Amino acid sequence: MVKLIIGIVLGAVAGFAYYKFIGCSSGACPLTSNPVISTIYGAVMGALLSGVFHNS
Repeated sequence: MVKLIIGIVLGAVAGFAYYKFIGCSSGACPLTSNPVISTIYGAVMGALLSGVFHNS
């Protein structure tokens, strides 16, 4: 459970950082032109990637 939460938080931070530093300024890119969508997308990717490294 802790890995999932860490994955979500790190993914959200990475998604927002991608929007802030690389994002699309023209508004033509649906994922990177909106900070909320970019952050949510990053959080989902972080959650999915945290499940890949699950050792049980």
